[in-house]
Amino acid sequence: MSQDSSPTAEALPADDDLGELPAPRHPFRRLTFATMVATALLALLLIFALSREVAYSLRTAAPTDLGELSLLMPGAELSNSWVRGEASLQTDGGVRYKRPLDRDTYRLVRVEGNPRLWVQVRVPFDPSDPEGTRFVPPTSFVGRMIPVERAGLRHSALSSALAESGRGKFAEDAWLLIDGESPASTRWTLGLVVLFVLFALFNVAGVIRLARPAR
Repeated sequence: MSQDSSPTAEALPADDDLGELPAPRHPFRRLTFATMVATALLALLLIFALSREVAYSLRTAAPTDLGELSLLMPGAELSNSWVRGEASLQTDGGVRYKRPLDRDTYRLVRVEGNPRLWVQVRVPFDPSDPEGTRFVPPTSFVGRMIPVERAGLRHSALSSALAESGRGKFAEDAWLLIDGESPASTRWTLGLVVLFVLFALFNVAGVIRLARPAR
């Protein structure tokens, strides 16, 4: 007659013994938690930073005709609006700069006779004139009008670029007209915002899951 070799109840550890075991170590738990919190906060910050571009990209009306820009005294109603206007730009006192991965250059020039209004114009790349010395600035502009202090991430370095060039600084109530920037040309920001929303939701869900006590 065979003898039963299965462990008896007395051989199994009691529940009290299991409770006295040390908690399992999770050396990367805090690091993961902190990283996910930081990523969620950064995604929300970027969504907020792009909110004005997104609002502008959703505009469907025709640009507002402002006429002669040298006489313009912009107010809050023109903030983040699509406008059209005419003006002569100053021949000196401008700033030339480039952007990463963009062959074209840009010039930031003040409107002649209006110290509050600056225009950013795009200078197409010309292999025979890489410095753009032969570029003739336009006198008619269609683009986005916004206060300099609210110009957003893509234009956040304009103030420092102006100061480093020795041209002084913007007036406190300075405005910027970004020539050529239509609502349709900024709709790429919608895709970025959707991506950042997904990042934020994913990391918030992960933080909640990590914060729950293990069962």
